[in-house]
Amino acid sequence: MEQHAKPLYQVVSESILRQIKSGELKPNDRLPSESDLCEIHSAGRNTVRRALNKLVDEGCLKTIPGLGTFVEDSRLTKTAEYLIGLTQEMRLHEKEVTSRVLEAKLISANPFLTRQLHVQLGTEVVFLYRVREMDGDPVAIERAYLPHALCPGILKFDFSKQSLYETLSTVYDRRPYRAEQEIDASLATPEVARLLCLTQPAVVLVFHRETRLESDEVIEYVESELRADRFRFYTNLRLQSAPEDFTFRRLPVDLLQR
Repeated sequence: MEQHAKPLYQVVSESILRQIKSGELKPNDRLPSESDLCEIHSAGRNTVRRALNKLVDEGCLKTIPGLGTFVEDSRLTKTAEYLIGLTQEMRLHEKEVTSRVLEAKLISANPFLTRQLHVQLGTEVVFLYRVREMDGDPVAIERAYLPHALCPGILKFDFSKQSLYETLSTVYDRRPYRAEQEIDASLATPEVARLLCLTQPAVVLVFHRETRLESDEVIEYVESELRADRFRFYTNLRLQSAPEDFTFRRLPVDLLQR
């Protein structure tokens, strides 16, 4: 069968797309001008323009009149305001989340876990270690610890497909109610880089979260690493006190003159 060469505009668009996927072109980077792209790819202006329009239509690039063409920021917005599982939140973005379970077993609470879970030393604890995948790509690692007494037999469920929070809520009537969470940025360790398919050095977002039930019992302590190139965080901030109560309070004239 006769093989037909790809149209030149498609060759150009695929070349730019490879640069984006490899990280050579990063989110919000500005592309060379159309005339420079013509020279780089030995193509006419109409060909380059068609290639750029194709990538804009696919959501890979954005054009800002008067400024140029930029790599679209493809990171997904994740809330920092509400306690919601990754599976449920990514469904809002129409993304399919699955998991690869690395370990799922019962362990004995060591001194660290006794403090985090508020249980006695040696208490049975569920340990669930997963790589979270979004549309088939690894995006996060989670190591979750749960008091087994609050969810007996939970390891019989397949958490490569099921949501941990949904299972806690629907099967055990243990609905996560509130959480305290710390977020740091850190360089990926060799193990994290391998599991998340990152080229080192790479930055990950590191989470430490303690989750409680409405009864104030700790249901989960989780440590996780998320790919910083796939997520950004959103929160809605409000002034805690009325401005006149602190920063913007006008001092009496006699105090200002002392």
